[in-house]
Amino acid sequence: MSLQWTIIAGFLYLEIGVVLLLVLPVASPKRWNSFFKSKFLQGLQRQAGFYFLMLLGILVLFLLDAIREMRKYSYYIENEEHGGHAHLDREMQGSMRLFRAQRNFYISGFALFLSLVIRRLVILISEQATLQAQSEASMRQAQSATTAAKSLLAQKGEIAQNEVNEAQDKEVSNLKHKIDTLEEELVLMKKDKSAIKSQADNLAKEYDRLAEEHSKLQKKLTLSSETAKDE
Repeated sequence: MSLQWTIIAGFLYLEIGVVLLLVLPVASPKRWNSFFKSKFLQGLQRQAGFYFLMLLGILVLFLLDAIREMRKYSYYIENEEHGGHAHLDREMQGSMRLFRAQRNFYISGFALFLSLVIRRLVILISEQATLQAQSEASMRQAQSATTAAKSLLAQKGEIAQNEVNEAQDKEVSNLKHKIDTLEEELVLMKKDKSAIKSQADNLAKEYDRLAEEHSKLQKKLTLSSETAKDE
């Protein structure tokens, strides 16, 4: 294998390793994104598009060269088969060169394909890390909003409970005031009843006294009338 194809094959093996690292759960998308945005890669990011296009151009050139070699040696082998097998060594050399051309075609083709795959994986991993960060931020906002809503509901509940307690306290104070008023009225009524009872007792005593005096007067009158008759 010539030097350039050895380099292309090594680059293909490197791409396979990179694809495995990106596909397997070696690191989280957030870590990959932080690696992609490191200072070293940020320094290369300005020229990354140019380097990538240059790499694709080189791989396309090698792919076209491999296709040309395949067509060349395929045509050569077909002519040898039509001409007979007189030159077995040249036929074997042609088959070997065709095999190498096919091998180079697969190497360059897979290297080109994996370059596109790696670029796409890097973009998808970066987007996934961004979406995860946005979802985490949204979850934190939702949790903070839920906490604020719960605290607001708790405050409203406390305010409502305080209002209910104030209304109950006010009603209790009104009832106590009414009870005090009724008790005062009851005490006044008891005093009035006692005064009326004492007045009734005094009136009864006065009535008894007057009745006794009246009976005494009647007796005196009766005695005086009897005395007058006897005379």
